[in-house]
Amino acid sequence: MERIPMTANGFKMLEAELKRRQGEERPRIILAIQEARAHGDLSENAEYSSAKEAQSHNEGRIVELESMISRAEIIEVSKLTGKTIKFGATVKLVDEDTEEEKSYQIVGDLEADVKSGRVSISSPIARALIGKTVGDTVEVNTPGGGKSYEVVEVAFR
Repeated sequence: MERIPMTANGFKMLEAELKRRQGEERPRIILAIQEARAHGDLSENAEYSSAKEAQSHNEGRIVELESMISRAEIIEVSKLTGKTIKFGATVKLVDEDTEEEKSYQIVGDLEADVKSGRVSISSPIARALIGKTVGDTVEVNTPGGGKSYEVVEVAFR
């Protein structure tokens, strides 16, 4: 069984979603199915079909979340140290063309959210950064073309 690396925050987010789906969504969907059944003929009942589809989707996601949680390898980022970029590092970069500063934390695939500054360990930018230190220049092939960044800070928070 393959382990899934993630931060403690990422693990908490999965647990919260699982709890919400089991404690709120499941009972809501069961009520919707009961109400739709009360309307009679199930073969032409769109509400019933919709509720059953929602139930199938919700139960599938619960199974998926339980699997991810059981395979999670939680990495406590605040206990990591060093000057080399690795999983969990928050990296400040300067675009060598525009002098624009960007900051990213390297996280697991499941918790990546570029808009929040969290990039997946398997993303092109994270793969290019792994093993680098402050002062290194990194070339990244992005969908918009090649970019060149200088690493100006590495922190573990």
